Amino acid sequence: MKKKMYPYIQRKKRMKQSKVNKRILQIQSSTHKNRQPSNPLTSIISKKEGKQRPRWIPSHKNRWKLTTSVCILTLGIVILLLPTMIVIPFMDARSEEKVAEDPMKEMLALEVEDDSSLTVPVMRAQTEEIEDVPLETYVARVIASEMPAEFEMEALKAQGVAARTYIIDLLMHHGEETDAFISDQTDDQVYSNDEELREKWGSDYTWKMDKLLEAVTATEGEVITYNQMTITPAYFSTSNGYTVNSEDYWENELPYLRKVESKWDEESPSFLDQQTFTKGEIEQLLAISLPSTNEVPIQMTHTESNRVDELIIANETFTGREVREKLGLKSSDFTIEQKSNHFVFNTKGFGHGIGMSQYGANGMAKEGKTYEEILSYYYQGVEVQIVDDIAPMLVQK
Repeated sequence: MKKKMYPYIQRKKRMKQSKVNKRILQIQSSTHKNRQPSNPLTSIISKKEGKQRPRWIPSHKNRWKLTTSVCILTLGIVILLLPTMIVIPFMDARSEEKVAEDPMKEMLALEVEDDSSLTVPVMRAQTEEIEDVPLETYVARVIASEMPAEFEMEALKAQGVAARTYIIDLLMHHGEETDAFISDQTDDQVYSNDEELREKWGSDYTWKMDKLLEAVTATEGEVITYNQMTITPAYFSTSNGYTVNSEDYWENELPYLRKVESKWDEESPSFLDQQTFTKGEIEQLLAISLPSTNEVPIQMTHTESNRVDELIIANETFTGREVREKLGLKSSDFTIEQKSNHFVFNTKGFGHGIGMSQYGANGMAKEGKTYEEILSYYYQGVEVQIVDDIAPMLVQK
């Protein structure tokens, strides 16, 4: 039997139950508000109602979902962009590599362009085969073999014009004497082909060839003339401070090969040299007999440029050139010291000393002189002209 409640108790209980139900409804309503609206990250104002919808405040569960979505989105972007980020630097590097290879392409283009013009038959000393080399290609490779590529641009240009003049003059006036080919040694001009230059220069090949091609292109077709005739453009490495009159070393006197001061040569690593010979070596190399005394009588005379003109030793007379060539000295400007059974030769300069000093040309270029000024200084009274104007028939041939 249930216990009967009084009316006010029943009302109190119903009121309590009503509060509980109301609280449940509030909780349910609050949970409903946590549902994601159509645009979860902004507050939207309805134009019709003029009311502002509440901004979505994500629950812990929804926050985790949002973080996961952002991470996935970010990862996707990285995956899409990463290949591009990797490829672009390599593309740039390849572009730079192509630019670096352009000099070689220019070289090939130069050869192709020269195929229809004058070629130089070069006899290769090692293979004893003749290479027919287009003129401007030949000039570039002679510069590469005769002068350091590190030299100033104007010095390289001067060397290029001298090298071109030498070969044109040889083909024009001494063709019958060359046996139809040109030496690749110092008999004519030192020449190395492309393969040999690549091996010689290694990783420096590209920039060096680029520089030489620039020098050749800037002076293309230019030669040195005296009275409208190509000259004999003698050149050498380093002077003793002065160049030589042609007749002091050769037999012929040439008006454009005159002695000039060349003060820049002291910067050359070959400016000073020393070689020592035994008494027996001197006898063998000079083909003489020396007296048995400790002091061998020696007399010398000198040229205007302070090179040895004549040497008298043990009553035998030699020119300074003969002594230099027989003993392999760097210069005919030498002094001799006798020490017991030894002879010490101290030399200044490197080369015969006629014409253009290469280190002198580089020194002038450093001072701002142009290649025309360099050539006019070392070759007196000359002009720089285009080979087509001087030897049109040769070029056509």
